[in-house]
Order: sequence, then C-alpha cells, then structure tokens
Amino acid sequence: MSATDLSSLVRRADVCAVAVADCFRGDGEILANPIGTIPMIGGRLARATWEPDLMMTDGEAALIANDEAIPAVGDRQYETYNPYRRMFDVVWSGRRHVMMGATQVDRYGNQNIAGIGGTPTQPRTQLLGFRGAPGNTIHNTTSYWVPAHSAKVFVEAVDIVTGIGYDRAASLTPAQRAFHEIRRVVSNLGVFDFETDDHRMRLRSVHPGVTVDAVVEATGFELTIPDEVPTSRLPLPEELRLLDEVIDPEGTRFREVPDPA
Repeated sequence: MSATDLSSLVRRADVCAVAVADCFRGDGEILANPIGTIPMIGGRLARATWEPDLMMTDGEAALIANDEAIPAVGDRQYETYNPYRRMFDVVWSGRRHVMMGATQVDRYGNQNIAGIGGTPTQPRTQLLGFRGAPGNTIHNTTSYWVPAHSAKVFVEAVDIVTGIGYDRAASLTPAQRAFHEIRRVVSNLGVFDFETDDHRMRLRSVHPGVTVDAVVEATGFELTIPDEVPTSRLPLPEELRLLDEVIDPEGTRFREVPDPA
C-alpha cells in the first residue's frame, strides 16, 4: 500500500490512537493502565505490535492475556488475577503507566478532574473527584488524553490540582519524586511533551490537517514551540488493520474523535 493510498484511509481518530500507543513505546514489562476509549485502544495497539510485554488491566483486578476488541465481545482471556492488596506493590514501585483524561491541564502538567470554579471545597461544578490522581502522578508514569482540545481544557492554572505537575513535583524530595514523569499529552489536535529545560509543555507534533496556529489559538497558555513542528505519524498498514479488524472493529474511536468538518 502506497503512502498516498494509506493517507486516504486514515482518519483523525486513527492518528490519535497511534499517538496514544506511541506513549507506551519502550515501557516493557509494566502495567499499562489506559482509562477511556482511545487510551484503551492505543494501549492494546502498543501491546499487539512493539510492546508485547505490556501487562494490560481490565480496569478491575485482572490482567488480560489477549488483544480483545473494544468494547469487549465475550472473548476475553485472562493472564492472571491481581488482588487489590498487591496492586499497591505495583503502584508504589513505579511499574505502571497510567493514561487518563484531564478536564483541565496547565503548562507544567498539573491536572484537574475534580471540579470547576468556586473553591476546592465548594466547586461550582463537581466532577469525578481526585480518583487516585495524586498517587498516580507521583508514583507512576502518567500521560493525558484530551479528546476536545480547547482553551477551557489547556488553561493557565487548573482550578483544583489532582494530578501533580513538574512545578509542584520540584518541591518534593528526590525520593518522593523518583517515579514522577508526565510523559505526554495527546489531544485531537496534536501531541505534547515536557522535554524542555524548565518542563513547560512543548508542542511535539500536530495531527495531519492541523496547523500550529490552530493549536496555539486553542491553548490558554504559551506553549513551547520548536522551530519545526512535525506532523503526527500515520498508522502503518498493519496497525490500521489491527485497529479495524481486531481492536476496534465497531469503530468506537470515531465516535470519540469525529472527523473534522
């Protein structure tokens, strides 16, 4: 299949799924804990290709042995049972990579999923709560998925800090921040990282059809912009086949990330 033929088949959701999968590249035998549709699809794509040693959780107490479809259709195979009391052995030792959402995220990777407006004790809008996010970000590699990039999500300062960013982690002792890593933020517009001297968010790539100016306009703080910003990679033919035939045959990813108008 030529590059031209491939590009005509690839949709924005496919690019997002591959970008999420790339977040797990090099992780090896750790617990991958992707939360949400696109994160689960991307995590399973990573394990089905270049990271076969990843251990995938079912979101509860079991590890999945096969690359089951999203949503599950009854063919799940279990690798092992991971009782709750042992989960903390994994969590506290840095052997997990969490991919979760962010209602708000700032330039240093501080995340908010608890509430919007008001005060921390009386927010104007109550959301999920802390949901283990402080422990996730301190003890494990963490990445974020944002399906609808806007200045309301990428904000100057989050209303409530649930996930700990690089500026706040700097005040911890070396032992306390030994496993702290905010690796990537993937949105429907591009990919971002914190690989800068001051750990400010950097635009790593823009998805096909998206301009740097569009990302800047949709972001509520000043991004670090390299002189040249590459385009996010397209899925390889085998990756696209896995997405279409094995991991997401019902096309749930297209409902989360519709094609741009």
